[in-house]
Amino acid sequence: MPLDAICLQAVVEELRPQLLGLRIDKVQQPARDQVILLLRGRRLLLNAGANASRIQLTEIVRDNPAEPPMFCMLLRKHLTGAKIAGLTQPPLERLVRLELDVADDFGRPGRRTLVLEAMGRRSNLILLDGEGRVIECLRRVDAEMSAQRQVLPGLYYEPPAAGGRLVVIEETEAGFYEKLSDANPERQIDAFLLDHYFGISPLMARELAFRAAGETDSRLCALEDRAALWREVEAFLTAVRESRFTPICLKREGRAVEFACLPIAQYGAAMETETCGSFSQLLDTFYEARERQERTRQRGADLIRTASTARDRLRRKLSQQEKDYAETQNRDQLRICGDLITANLYRMERGQGRLVCENYYDEAGGEAVIQLDPLLTPQQNAAKYYKRYTKAKTAERYLREQMDIARRDLEYLESVLEEIGLAETEQDFLDIRSELREAGFLKKQGKKETRQRPAKPREFRTSGGFLVLVGRNNRQNDRLTLREADHRDIWLHTQKLHGSHVILCTGGQAVGEDDLVEAAKLAAWYSQARESGNVPVDYVQVKYVKKPAGARPGMVIYTGHQTVNVTPEEALVKRLRIR
Repeated sequence: MPLDAICLQAVVEELRPQLLGLRIDKVQQPARDQVILLLRGRRLLLNAGANASRIQLTEIVRDNPAEPPMFCMLLRKHLTGAKIAGLTQPPLERLVRLELDVADDFGRPGRRTLVLEAMGRRSNLILLDGEGRVIECLRRVDAEMSAQRQVLPGLYYEPPAAGGRLVVIEETEAGFYEKLSDANPERQIDAFLLDHYFGISPLMARELAFRAAGETDSRLCALEDRAALWREVEAFLTAVRESRFTPICLKREGRAVEFACLPIAQYGAAMETETCGSFSQLLDTFYEARERQERTRQRGADLIRTASTARDRLRRKLSQQEKDYAETQNRDQLRICGDLITANLYRMERGQGRLVCENYYDEAGGEAVIQLDPLLTPQQNAAKYYKRYTKAKTAERYLREQMDIARRDLEYLESVLEEIGLAETEQDFLDIRSELREAGFLKKQGKKETRQRPAKPREFRTSGGFLVLVGRNNRQNDRLTLREADHRDIWLHTQKLHGSHVILCTGGQAVGEDDLVEAAKLAAWYSQARESGNVPVDYVQVKYVKKPAGARPGMVIYTGHQTVNVTPEEALVKRLRIR
């Protein structure tokens, strides 16, 4: 869900005492819609994305592009060294103004304002000068895009126009009952609230309807006690006016699906309610998985398309090969037909369409009916059946080899698609792209490519102090397992599922059961079984892991392994992670 005005108010009030007086050390723009201001080790995220617009302090370290965008360069010019003088939000508007004290090249004081408009598809990030003129914005809005309001460099900034509805915190009891008496009794309660009040979200409108009538979709005519609705609205307004907010994350099967700043009861037992330590922590929890999916969609779209197309083509090819292979298993019948034609040449005439003869291969002594080509002589018909038999015999060996190659490549492409889904940084995508290019699934570029330094594996530390390394892609899996790991270390991998190679670095020391289980949970998390429970994970010393000749990257065989069943835990992954 997008950040509504009341949740935004809660976030702003939480951030204000933490940010005032801090100076901006650096400006980063890790994604098109995201700007991060580094403030004495803190990261202030301003996101102007359509589905994730917000402001918060974030603990997530995001990868920056090799070349910063022009908007980022302009912000660095104007804001580096600036001091945060104010953080304000107009009453229940999805808009935040970050007031900044700056100094020009001659040391003269000035003022800049960074405006975040967190308004869904119309979200924007705008930099203003001391007189309120637009210096630059993330998305320019000209007259063709909007005749009512333009946002362009040089123009005075005008806030978005109000929608004509009453700001909900300004409502009175008399005004509420007047609107209620004029309303259509068939109108749903939540729709009635959204029609008349500005600043209230659909989630909160449904919650007020549930508290007053017991159902989220109740109609006004079904409301037995209209005073009950006003009591719930009044309690809600009092909580907003007094800023009595609580960061609440609503989860289903462990996955965050909603968040709110006030208690939510409408879902009952269908949702788990988790109270976070702060609104910034809440937003990190809620948006982290979504950002990863969006990053994969944007940066890995062409890789996913390439790998998926190649995988689907291989599936069709393998299906046809299996069909052809099944046909070769009946080749002995072709040889028998040739033998029977040869044995009955004296009985045959040219132009004959079929041969009916005794089948001396049949123990029961039955007859055989053999189809013939009337345009061929009997000898030529026999030769044709022998040729088809020889071809089927050769094709069996060839098809078996080709099916093995197709299955190997299919497994490899499935593992690459899993890698793309787990990719975290720009370098991860570059490494996967290079891997696909070397494997022949992507065309090599005409010009010489700039060599990129491969990313380091993910690093974790178990409760017992052992280092755990997790590969990011197939080539790194090979390098980690076959070259860098000590032969005494423990190698872990999900059983018969695609996933990362995991190395538990022991240095020859004995490993406790808890450390082994934690490493196994990491192997389960970075695999296809991330959302599953009771996942079997094989483990064995590295010296028993080998790579078959000619195998694709990431493919290994191992012997003498043991298996432990674990359930992946995201909280454990975050707790153990070093880098």
